[in-house]
Amino acid sequence: MKQGIHPENYRLVAFKDMSNDEVFLTKSAADTKETIEVDGTEYPLIKLEISRTSHPYYTGKAKLVDTAGRIDKFKNKYAKFKK
Repeated sequence: MKQGIHPENYRLVAFKDMSNDEVFLTKSAADTKETIEVDGTEYPLIKLEISRTSHPYYTGKAKLVDTAGRIDKFKNKYAKFKK
């Protein structure tokens, strides 16, 4: 393994799935300014729109996540081609 090319700031980071408020801890070097308290300990926080706890592939449940109104924009844009 090459020396000096890997980040040295690996630490435990809390990842929060914003669609279902699930929080899990893992090591990461991602930068963040937000923090969250988990089991009495404060960790840096990374917010996710979707994760393994809410993705239909892993859960087996179809769930519609439309955070930016993309589906409505698509329907409006292509409504003129509808027969």
